[in-house]
Amino acid sequence: MLDNHIYDLVNQLAQEHKSLWRIKRMYKEDSRECKDCLDFWESLEKEKEKEIEELKALIKTHLN
Repeated sequence: MLDNHIYDLVNQLAQEHKSLWRIKRMYKEDSRECKDCLDFWESLEKEKEKEIEELKALIKTHLN
C-alpha cells in the first residue's frame, strides 16, 4: 500500500493528464478562432507537460 502522500502524487498525475488531454483535444480546437485564447491554451499545455514530467520524476524516486 502506498503512503498517503505518494498516493496524492499519483492522483495528481492522473488529474494533470486528464486536464492536458482536454486542452489538446478540446479547448485548443474550440478556441481556434481566438488567437489570445489559443495562445493561452498552448502556454498552459506546456506548463501541464512540465508539471507531469516533474510529478513522474518525483513518484519514481518514491517507488524505487
